[in-house]
Amino acid sequence: MDEFQQRRLLSALCHGAIFFSALIASVGIPIAVLFLNDDLIVRENAKESLNFHINVFIAAIVFGLLIVVGIGIPLLVGLWLFSLIMPIVAIVKILTNEQDVYRYPFIIRLL
Repeated sequence: MDEFQQRRLLSALCHGAIFFSALIASVGIPIAVLFLNDDLIVRENAKESLNFHINVFIAAIVFGLLIVVGIGIPLLVGLWLFSLIMPIVAIVKILTNEQDVYRYPFIIRLL
């Protein structure tokens, strides 16, 4: 496997990890790629993926607490759609251009 195919595969795997499970694989795969790969673009995609997963997790907790107020359910539905659509967009962007790091909109970059 050449460098560009490996870059595409690992970057897409990091962004698509959110579809494997709620917490363990969605965070574990990008962390493993971050520590085991030397490619700068793959590492940046892994960091961006981790930031996205952490933001979704925090938002889900906050929106879940807002169910008491009555506005939590529509926010959770919107978050679910956002967490479904944005990784797909990231994977498509990475597969079409392996030289770029995909940046998710509307997230706080903690890493």
